[in-house]
Amino acid sequence: MPKSKKTKIILGIDPGIADTGFGIIKVEGNEFKIVTCGSIKTKAHQPTEDRLKIIYQDIQTLIKKYKPATAGVEQLFFAKNAKTAMVVGQARGVIMLTLAQANLSIKEFTPLQVKIGLTGYGQASKKQIQEVVKTILKLKTVPKPDDAADALAIAICAANI
Repeated sequence: MPKSKKTKIILGIDPGIADTGFGIIKVEGNEFKIVTCGSIKTKAHQPTEDRLKIIYQDIQTLIKKYKPATAGVEQLFFAKNAKTAMVVGQARGVIMLTLAQANLSIKEFTPLQVKIGLTGYGQASKKQIQEVVKTILKLKTVPKPDDAADALAIAICAANI
């Protein structure tokens, strides 16, 4: 009797305060398929706590609707602007808490790990990563916005661990 292919739903997240990219993929055996992707947008004029609440609620909604078992999240890596790093760190903290509350298996990746995981090359350009995502997911065009394409790349990395 042939083995049935186990289906896994994986949520990838590229944290941000203005734009949090998300991508959800379905994995059956060696087949990767896009379920959905997009970006959670918040407005700069809103108080930080309101922006964090929007991210929290939207991630919760995605989890309830698509029921992923695993989530991949990009780690922060920049330090040019301390204020920006702080608020993005707050967004990432809210995201991590939301995933933990849903009892998801969480896998974290640095941008370097994502580049190596998808292309085998640590200096791969954003365009190269997007083309690999398009190829793996058998898409006609590169996913938009860029944050969503990054989130799909993170989801693919999470599927391969």
